Amino acid sequence: MRSTGLFFGMLVTGLLSFATTANEVEFKVQDTDAQDTNCEVRLEANDRMQFVQKQLFVNSTCETVTVLLQHIGKLPVTAMGHNVVVALASDMQGIAADSFKAGVANHYVTPGDERVIAVSKVIGGGETTRVSFAVAKLDPAQRYVFFCAAPGHWVMMKGELVISR
Repeated sequence: MRSTGLFFGMLVTGLLSFATTANEVEFKVQDTDAQDTNCEVRLEANDRMQFVQKQLFVNSTCETVTVLLQHIGKLPVTAMGHNVVVALASDMQGIAADSFKAGVANHYVTPGDERVIAVSKVIGGGETTRVSFAVAKLDPAQRYVFFCAAPGHWVMMKGELVISR
């Protein structure tokens, strides 16, 4: 009898844990939907030359989208500075090739470069920046990317910008 009571107690505890986990997952999905509605997407960069997110989803109903770039590392901007550039996938290599010449003062992007849809400032560990752009600049028939334009970083620090409906 005692083992039966213990078994049922463990079963109820396990089911309650599962229900709590299911609610947490549901909350995260709702939070992601709310992020789309707010027209702001979050992107994290780290000290290992990586963006945590490999895709960013832009809601096509937004007039303007804002990319919130957060450097979650600890290294200063002079050692491991990152930015985010939004462009057509076909333009990424050309923009990146010009990054060294453009220099850090220009956020590694040639001023006035028409291939660039958006570029943020370069930030170091613990810093955050935002960059906004009009969704009307995006053609759903095209392929877009985001990447870090610091020389050499773009090889590892890139992802796809997806226009969702």
